[in-house]
Amino acid sequence: MHLLRQLGPLHDLPDTPEAYDAVLADVVEQALARLTPEGNLEHPDCVDDIGDTSLGITSLLALAWQRGKDPRLPEAVHRSLAFHLRERVYTEDNPGYPNLKVRDSGLPYARYVLAAGAHPIGDWPSTVWALLQAVNILDLSDGLVDDEQRAELVEVGRGYWRRLTEATFFNPQEAGNQAIGCVVGGLMLARHLPPEEAEPVRERALALYTDRIRAHRVLDRGALLPPEHGGAYDNNYGPISLSFLAQAHRISGAQMFAEDGEALARYIDARLPNGGFDNGGPRYSEQHSGFESVLGLRYFGARIGSDLGRYRGDTSWGRHAVKPDGGVDGHFAWMLVWQIQDTTAWHRTSSTVPARHQLRAGAVSVAFNHLMTPALIEAAGTYYLPAAVNRQHGFGPVLDGFLFCRPMGEVRVRDVHADGLIAKLVSKPVVGRDQVLRRVRSLYVTDGTTLWVTVAMERLDGMPYLLAGLPYAADDGDRVRRVAEGEVAAAGGLRLTHPSEQGVGHFDARAELTQEQAAFALAADPRGYGDPDEGWRHLVASSAYEAEPAPGAPDHLHVFAVRYGPGGDLTPSFEGDLTVRTEEFMAVIGPDDAHGDPELALSAR
Repeated sequence: MHLLRQLGPLHDLPDTPEAYDAVLADVVEQALARLTPEGNLEHPDCVDDIGDTSLGITSLLALAWQRGKDPRLPEAVHRSLAFHLRERVYTEDNPGYPNLKVRDSGLPYARYVLAAGAHPIGDWPSTVWALLQAVNILDLSDGLVDDEQRAELVEVGRGYWRRLTEATFFNPQEAGNQAIGCVVGGLMLARHLPPEEAEPVRERALALYTDRIRAHRVLDRGALLPPEHGGAYDNNYGPISLSFLAQAHRISGAQMFAEDGEALARYIDARLPNGGFDNGGPRYSEQHSGFESVLGLRYFGARIGSDLGRYRGDTSWGRHAVKPDGGVDGHFAWMLVWQIQDTTAWHRTSSTVPARHQLRAGAVSVAFNHLMTPALIEAAGTYYLPAAVNRQHGFGPVLDGFLFCRPMGEVRVRDVHADGLIAKLVSKPVVGRDQVLRRVRSLYVTDGTTLWVTVAMERLDGMPYLLAGLPYAADDGDRVRRVAEGEVAAAGGLRLTHPSEQGVGHFDARAELTQEQAAFALAADPRGYGDPDEGWRHLVASSAYEAEPAPGAPDHLHVFAVRYGPGGDLTPSFEGDLTVRTEEFMAVIGPDDAHGDPELALSAR
């Protein structure tokens, strides 16, 4: 089976002016064929997320007219804009909507679902989306929209903004992407208001970002991130927030948007392996976005000097939203408008700056979580997740069901480049069930093709093994395929185990089941409402590679040696405290320096 929403790298989508003109030409033909006598451009199968969709296609028609002056488009824009203003602007409160601060305000809003009371909880973001479509049309209205319609659209935009910031609680879903989108809507709206109105709206938008978003950023892997559905980063919505930060910076020039966008971009860069797969998040842990993320990944990838476009997007939505029949949908159309307007080129090479939470070279990468335990290993096109044993998740030594990977104190990291090799040494103080503090040192070395992992800790009573990862997925062209094994070798014995019990608390990699599906099965609430990361933390056991101690280790240590990727027999030798020799490299882990950080010397052999 394949993952449904992680397809090709987004930077593989053609982004020349000619390519974008071809996209708009297709939208134009679909829209003109769909346009109803009433002026409706909604897809006939659209039910939810409908409030901005007809207006979104109108904005694309406006952009196409500005670029090509197709004589068929002014009437289509006029009729479809009139339809939205007449049929899709609601002023009576939606029955059951729980987030009002002012009842019966008469201020306009957009509905997530058209039927009264059907799904009112989605009306706040739908109003943000409608505001963004409206301000794009205002930006593109010169010579196209008559003064009367334009004045009515400005008034509706003003009302949308007041509805979002006065009549309702701000950001009621605690969704960073929605909140930043609202800020962008205010900043863009201000440019179309009289000066005496424009500055208060602009100041209010900047204050909302500063006080309601920036002040509540969440720390993860050393980065402060906009909060997303109660968590720090979501694989679907995180890059969308990056696109909103890019647009906020493009139109306002405010330095805080550049700073926060670069911080989020570096965080994403450290998460993403070379192949662009990733998972984890409080909303959709494995679903990736498509065209919605192009602007942010491209804009900030250029600013930080890294190839963020390797992100495997949902390229079925590579240009715009589509319905199952392939027909265009106007939802989020502003993101296509902005990426066409922005002329930033993709940065296509990896960053050369070492990152604490990443080891990356060639076709090998390791992304580390906030505890400096691998969250994802990539080698030879295969991805390994942290395995689970006895309700504990991670990579590390295991004895009697106890996993030694959770630090009790400061985690020390040393990065070294030498002779075409890249290495990262991670040293953790860890406490076991016996309440004894031990040091676990994990050495990761790669030549860009193969990853060698050596883990050493003070010798334990008994026979521990190294929990060495859950083989989960592999590159398969423009798809990611679920797998149940990988190319792994160990200096000691190696076994691939699977849970002996069945049920939602046990993940067997051989089953036709994705991590996200399993996570939602364990979450308190269903997909679309629950937190898959929280659910996954309840996993009891999973498939796992288990490596026995390597022979020839010093008497006072247990040492484990594992290789991910191609190679012959793995026969390392060890000396002292600790020198590691393989056929490919020699690494000397020295005593701690004056600051307590471990020394590391590395050379090719």
